Amino acid sequence: MAGETSAFQLVLAGDPGLYAIVWLSLVVSLSAVACAALIGVPFGAWLALTRFPGREGIIVVLNALMGLPPVVAGLAIYLLLSRSGPLGSFGLLFTPQAMVIAQTLLVTPIIAALARQTVEDLWAEYRDELAALDVRPFRRVATLVWDARFSLVTALLAGFGRAAAEVGAIIIVGGNIDGFTRTMTTAIALETSKGDLPLAIGLGMVLMAIVIAINALAWGARRAGEHYAG
Repeated sequence: MAGETSAFQLVLAGDPGLYAIVWLSLVVSLSAVACAALIGVPFGAWLALTRFPGREGIIVVLNALMGLPPVVAGLAIYLLLSRSGPLGSFGLLFTPQAMVIAQTLLVTPIIAALARQTVEDLWAEYRDELAALDVRPFRRVATLVWDARFSLVTALLAGFGRAAAEVGAIIIVGGNIDGFTRTMTTAIALETSKGDLPLAIGLGMVLMAIVIAINALAWGARRAGEHYAG
């Protein structure tokens, strides 16, 4: 009980160490989601509207990558960014930038797969209308993405939830360095192993609050989409 009380005190008192970890976590996760959205939404929309040999295979691989193990993603980025890797000269390993890259790799398939399914469903509904209007391919993508914006917001929030809760990949590429690459999830794991339960519990409470807020936003976006469609 003393641990929970101390955790509440850390959160309510605005402990600098705790909120520095929270801030870094949010910056890394939001940056990763933004990068993943810039890649995943256009790619998913393009895949939904384009027919070519091997398309079904790409969709299968994309759906499989939604469950990509974080440690595998972390290992792949580590090999790319290590001194002997092709991108080692940039010196990004064990930096927040490396963590953003790893989380982007994890989140992009989720956003791309959900965007593909959403846009494909809309394309089936509006295909004849858009074809009758002779809408060009790029315009089709823009129109359908805009019409699916509420569903795509839900996809982005799902990606953010995956990024914010991730541990394995960012430990591998970030190193969990105090004051530099330590996030909420890695700090919870470390502080629990050290027996510093107040800080671990405090970070856990903040993380749970963020997860609840994400789900509330996803629910709100879904309701807004239903209202708009109605």
